[in-house]
Amino acid sequence: MSRYVNIPRPTEHAAIRACERSPRPTPQVPAILADMITAHRLGDRRGVNLCAHLVARVTSPEVGQ
Repeated sequence: MSRYVNIPRPTEHAAIRACERSPRPTPQVPAILADMITAHRLGDRRGVNLCAHLVARVTSPEVGQ
């Protein structure tokens, strides 16, 4: 018998299916840029990177497909 047991999590699969069915609204670029400025002022390099990628995804429809 294996020491590790794989426990199925049906709620995780249900959440993924629900996300695939309903499109997420895209945030507006000025709001993302304001968050990027805040992250830069706080010295949060990861936050700046995430905001920059989100701006690229919102402005270029072919990115992230």
